[in-house]
Amino acid sequence: MAGLAAAFGSGAMTNTIADIQAADVILITGSNTSENHPVISSIIKRAIKFKGAKLIVVDPRRIKMTDHADYWLRPNLGTDTAWINGLMHVIVKENLHDQTFIENRTEGFEDFKKSLEKYTPEFVEGITGIGAKKIVSAARLFGNAKVASIVYCMGITQHTSGTDNVKALANLSMLCGYLGVPGGGVNPLRGQNNVQGACDMGGLPNVYTAYQQVADPAVARKMEKAWKVKGLSTKVGLKVTEMIPKAHAGQLKGMYIVGENPLVSDADLNHVEESLKNLDFLVVQDIFLTETAKMADVVLPSLCFAEKDGTFSNTERRVQRIRKAVDGPEQAKEDWWIASQIGTRMGFPMEYGNSEAIFEEIRRVTPSYAGLTYGRIEQTGLHWPCPTEKHPGTPILHGQQFTRGKGLFHPLEWIPPAEQADNDYPLLLTTGRVLYQYHTGTMTMKSEGLNERAPESFVEISRADADKFGVKHDQMVTIASRRGEIQVKVKVSSMAVEGTVFIPFHFAKAAANRLTNAKLDPLSGIPEFKVCAVKIKDAA
Repeated sequence: MAGLAAAFGSGAMTNTIADIQAADVILITGSNTSENHPVISSIIKRAIKFKGAKLIVVDPRRIKMTDHADYWLRPNLGTDTAWINGLMHVIVKENLHDQTFIENRTEGFEDFKKSLEKYTPEFVEGITGIGAKKIVSAARLFGNAKVASIVYCMGITQHTSGTDNVKALANLSMLCGYLGVPGGGVNPLRGQNNVQGACDMGGLPNVYTAYQQVADPAVARKMEKAWKVKGLSTKVGLKVTEMIPKAHAGQLKGMYIVGENPLVSDADLNHVEESLKNLDFLVVQDIFLTETAKMADVVLPSLCFAEKDGTFSNTERRVQRIRKAVDGPEQAKEDWWIASQIGTRMGFPMEYGNSEAIFEEIRRVTPSYAGLTYGRIEQTGLHWPCPTEKHPGTPILHGQQFTRGKGLFHPLEWIPPAEQADNDYPLLLTTGRVLYQYHTGTMTMKSEGLNERAPESFVEISRADADKFGVKHDQMVTIASRRGEIQVKVKVSSMAVEGTVFIPFHFAKAAANRLTNAKLDPLSGIPEFKVCAVKIKDAA
């Protein structure tokens, strides 16, 4: 959404975490919040218990947050744009939208309004499986709120229509006038610490820091001046999901992977493994010898967060200090030191005395960080944008206007997932995390206690499907997709809903991503991790 690009394009929360407690209604979708973001889930539960907030949970699984919900809407996988349009159809039809906000702060409403006409509750029920009456009731609760907060995570974005899903949520919040106010906003929860900071610092192929466009010649000239170089390219680089196919095709010869373990975390792992083997040269920089590092020609050992100084920018855009607490292994170095040494040896001297010197350069070239200093964030972090040293930071985005001026409504049509269940692969698989493991287990699987709690992969399946396919709890089975197969233990669970199975992606020995579909969202380049067709059979 062009009007909200600074926040949603970067995946940043428009409001703060604590601000969620000011909401009358909280809508959680695509987020198993209590297991993936337990601190934030406790804030939501406090808002419900002590402040009377109402909760709507939209999720294909009976996650723990449904126990606290006034409404649980269970959509078929990959139907998010449809149910969001369905809520908005009811809100417009019953005049629950904020006409003043729409007239003063948005544009494109009439065309958008027409696009919602066909998304009647009955039509949406046919696509999503959510009962028409539930759609109406949830829409009324959301639309009648004084202010409502939308909280989402990768269950919304990891689809071939992920960009449309995010735009649809932005449409919903604008429609009701819940942006730029305490307790409102569209609030994506970041999947890992400092993912926000990595994006803020230009860890994307199309931007420099603060989402300044690589393709903009004026930005290139600004960076040339700052770095005392000439001829910076205005050509947009490759997304990670574009690099892997090019490596497979022999068009990309080398990769330098920092703090990432694609041999467990990427979709269609068999293809990823073949692609990395096809490289001429692979460098991995990480804190442990991951599955990907074991394939590398060169491994560069780096320090972890507790072994170095610097800053993290968290999911609510708060820039915070981190400080060295313990000494790291003798051979391990700061990531910035490793990068600067390589740059220097390649002919571009990168001489920094410490992490603060780097932060001072960040301030000079990054408008949204210009007012931040180590001194100002010594005790408590500040939210970007913070353009001057007298600026207090910006806990709530879009208070007066959007980045483009007026927010633009986007008419959106539901697009089915890239893969559907059929006779050969009759179940749909979705993936995610569990409370006791983290991402690819690089750190958590070094902990004996956590491994006792979550020792191995499993397939979560409903009782009805277990009976239908003749499998039992704790039985070892083979789960196969069109891309690969794995052996996992069956977990018959009330969390699962008929027709859908769930596998956590943490475990390399039975990696869920050997099954997942690498089909990409055409704009974001994110794979469709959350929907693929599978079949189940006895492992023997």
